[in-house]
Amino acid sequence: MAMFVHLTSTADAPRVRRAGIRADSRGQGGARGVYCFPVLPSYTLTHQWLRELARFGRPGGLVAVHVRLPDDEPVLAGHYRDRAKDAQLPMTAAEAVHRIRALPDPRGWEVFLSRAVASREIHRIRTAPQVTGWRYVPDAHGTRPCTCYGCRVLGGYGSRRLRERNPHPLDGPPPPARVLLARIDAAGTPGDPAQLRDTLHWFSLRRRGPVERVAHLADHPAPEVRQALVQALNAWSTPGARELVTTLAADPHPDVREAVAWAAYRWSTPGTRELLTTLAADPHPDVRAAAEAALEG
Repeated sequence: MAMFVHLTSTADAPRVRRAGIRADSRGQGGARGVYCFPVLPSYTLTHQWLRELARFGRPGGLVAVHVRLPDDEPVLAGHYRDRAKDAQLPMTAAEAVHRIRALPDPRGWEVFLSRAVASREIHRIRTAPQVTGWRYVPDAHGTRPCTCYGCRVLGGYGSRRLRERNPHPLDGPPPPARVLLARIDAAGTPGDPAQLRDTLHWFSLRRRGPVERVAHLADHPAPEVRQALVQALNAWSTPGARELVTTLAADPHPDVREAVAWAAYRWSTPGTRELLTTLAADPHPDVRAAAEAALEG
């Protein structure tokens, strides 16, 4: 019998002891099952996933559930990065233990059992120190964290201070609105397109903004500025922002009309479907394709 450890919330421990572990995790290819890791001689490596899983706010911390599986039980094993590429390998439970035990660095590896675990297969449930293992990625300690939109964790502990201390050149945090408005004023009339596009990019990272102070850019001669205005206003919840975007649905340039169609994809206000239906009859194929995709979505 192969021994594995599964980490779960302390609040779920009575249910797990009574009824086993539900197959409520998504694995490779969308299959449902249970994630676990072999019990190794190293306590730290056995419980390496604890700090990473604890980041997601499990009630009362985590407990370690030891599970006995038959040696010939089919499982998937591999590094967590292989999951997105469907590259985790099928093998038996005994082979998974042998393969992971032989690795020089098994951090980040996982075993996926594509079924539920019965209560009779639970060996024991015990508490585990909540400071064991790695966070984010193995070897993340001592590495300057990335604050780009794809890597940062919104609402995470200390995330705002981290972004302010390490601002990303493209993903912010954005400068204050008064600074951005000063840049628009400094761009002149009608304004340098590159400078205005850069300023509107920072405005698109804000949730609200002064619609009346940027409304004049809807008449800017450069279509890339009007397109950037649509993308910036679409992120705002300020009253009047969507109305200004709607007026640009009749813009003479197809890139601007296409941006309006993609912006309306996120709307659920009255009149949105009529706007998209009009754009779906646009003479330009890119505008029609964007509007049709928004209508189907």
